[in-house]
Amino acid sequence: MKPRRKQREKRAHAGLWAIIIVLAGIGLVGYGCYQGVMSLIDDWCADLPSVQNTTAFDLPEQSTIYANDGTTVLAELYMEKREPVTIDQVSPYVLKGTVATEDERFYDHGGVDLQGIVRAVVVNLSGGQEGASTITQQYVRNTILSSEMNEISIKRKVREMTLAEEMEQIYSKDQILMMYLNTINYGDNCYGIQAAAKHYYSVNASDLTIAQAATLIGIPNSPTMYNPVVNPDNALDRRNVVLSRMLTNGVITQEEYDAAKAEDLNLNVQEETGTNGVYLYKYFTSYVRDQILETYDHEQVFQGGLQIVTTIDPEMQGYAEAAVQKQYDSGRLAASNQEFALTLVDPNTGFIKAMIGGKDYDADQYNIATSNSGTQTGSTFKAFTITDAIEKGINPQTTYMNCNGPVEVNGSKIYNYGKQNYGSLSIANMTAVSSNTGFIRLITDTSSGVTPESVKSVAERLGLDGDNLGTAPTITLGVYNANTTQMAGAYGTFAAGGVHRDPTGIMKVTDRSGNVLVDNTAGVEGKQVITDSVAYAVTQVLEGVIYNASYGTANAAALPSGQIAAGKTGTTDDWHDLWFVGYTPQLSCAVWTGSRDNSVQLETNTWCQEIWRDLISACLQGQPNEDFKSASAPNYNSAYKGSGKSEDEDEEKEKEKKEEEATEGTTEGTTEETPGETPGGTTGGAAGETPGGTTGETPGGTTGGGTTAPDPGSSSTPGSGTAGGSSGTDTAG
Repeated sequence: MKPRRKQREKRAHAGLWAIIIVLAGIGLVGYGCYQGVMSLIDDWCADLPSVQNTTAFDLPEQSTIYANDGTTVLAELYMEKREPVTIDQVSPYVLKGTVATEDERFYDHGGVDLQGIVRAVVVNLSGGQEGASTITQQYVRNTILSSEMNEISIKRKVREMTLAEEMEQIYSKDQILMMYLNTINYGDNCYGIQAAAKHYYSVNASDLTIAQAATLIGIPNSPTMYNPVVNPDNALDRRNVVLSRMLTNGVITQEEYDAAKAEDLNLNVQEETGTNGVYLYKYFTSYVRDQILETYDHEQVFQGGLQIVTTIDPEMQGYAEAAVQKQYDSGRLAASNQEFALTLVDPNTGFIKAMIGGKDYDADQYNIATSNSGTQTGSTFKAFTITDAIEKGINPQTTYMNCNGPVEVNGSKIYNYGKQNYGSLSIANMTAVSSNTGFIRLITDTSSGVTPESVKSVAERLGLDGDNLGTAPTITLGVYNANTTQMAGAYGTFAAGGVHRDPTGIMKVTDRSGNVLVDNTAGVEGKQVITDSVAYAVTQVLEGVIYNASYGTANAAALPSGQIAAGKTGTTDDWHDLWFVGYTPQLSCAVWTGSRDNSVQLETNTWCQEIWRDLISACLQGQPNEDFKSASAPNYNSAYKGSGKSEDEDEEKEKEKKEEEATEGTTEGTTEETPGETPGGTTGGAAGETPGGTTGETPGGTTGGGTTAPDPGSSSTPGSGTAGGSSGTDTAG
């Protein structure tokens, strides 16, 4: 029996060892599989970004443009409409309802819900439909793994679960929930609960009711299918599912559930009021947007969450719009397509305080106030010729120019407005009356030193675009182009004592993290481009345009408050453009009127002066009047004597004539015995040698001719006739 027992024991031991060997083999295979799986997982997750990276979860965030008060929203620039909020700015119904609907074990798991996975498998195998992704996983999928969102694979799921677990180790549950609520797609291009609340119900997320909260909670499951605007019936059914889960999880009571379920969707959709996200002051705001896009790329502007505070003053902008609208409503316009444009600038900071780029932005977005091509400036350009002359030592008060016409330049004849003749005028009075012929003589007389090239250089120093300026002698008459923003900035240089500041619409720019990218809060850095002496001398000349009763072409611009101002009118050939550019110590403003197609003929009118006067008066209302800061006189050392005769010289000449006539009369009287030798005697002698007397030396007689400057208030005063005065009419010829 012993041998048999030993055989049995041998067989038993052999079977045991076989089992051990099999199990060991299975273990080795399992271990190998485990190692392979872990190696595969490591390989899949090798390039995952770190959730500790603060930019890893940056989402597209709208940029906002504000007025200078930092609160008035002018525009929202976005690819995805999103407005992040904090947990205290969200209704508790949203917070608890989202957890009850999307991830009821959210506060219990570590990023991955194994029970949820098992439950989802059972439900799906039994013919139902249920997902197992936690709120953390959904957030990861919509942000850091958004490029893989539509990929259906085990690899993507493993990567998602790995990042979700890592997130849960770094962020609190409430932080993750708010990240999710600020990110998720709620349809209609709304991302985040705040954007959705404002869009669908015109309320903040903190003010959502139970029914409203449930409607929004239901949308992310399928943003198109459950969009309450597009598919209201589906949205209502989904809302009721959410309400049921809120009831089951104790978020709401039975009474609250019944009441909410009985409600309709009751949407109050917030309609878009702007154009491409631009809501207010559209010409100005689109100009700022375009300026920002020249500095930052499209993605940063439309997705980077920039906060852009502009220089626009809502109150002053309102005054500008009212002043312009008053003219539109006046019934005095020359044509239906006549428009106005203006730019109001603070010369001491460079800030654009108001801007109007045309009549209707929605009809035509071309901004006349900032256009690169600009429009002809007419006689407003003469201010730059005066500046050049004063810099060259020519005294505008004592240097006289022949202001009769015509003057021939390059085969063309230049006239004054209405072919008037003004005789000899000082450069100051020549400016006030805006004599074209006098300025042409000044810029073409080689002995003056004033040349087209030097005038162009002055204009460029004062901020005009040299690419739009030529060097023909008619540059002084404003045949080249500029826009109202450039002209307001240029004249603002005179107001600021010769310090030029490029006009800007941007005060401050910060990024989504609060880092300051642009800071102009103290104003644009200025540059002394002309001396304060020259600037003040120019201002004294341009004051005469407004206040010289005999010659001034802008009497209508005088401010009722008595605040001192200076400026210049401008008119172009055939009256296609009318301008007034004026300034006070506080503000500089350029106003233009015409038509976009250059077809309207405006004749003479004071539209621009009236707009300027009404706007500046409103802006400075209640403020004390200020004087321009005086400066010492420039060094008037030029040998240039002008092309006309001064009043003193004319008086002396007239005295000499009278003495000569008296002498001749005495001689004639002694030869009366031979009357036929001197035909005409006393009345036909010397007087007959000069037909028409002294008023006939220059055709025009009492309408501005003669070699003497007209006396103020006389019939020969250009300001009292069609040549100027308060009508502001001058032409570039």
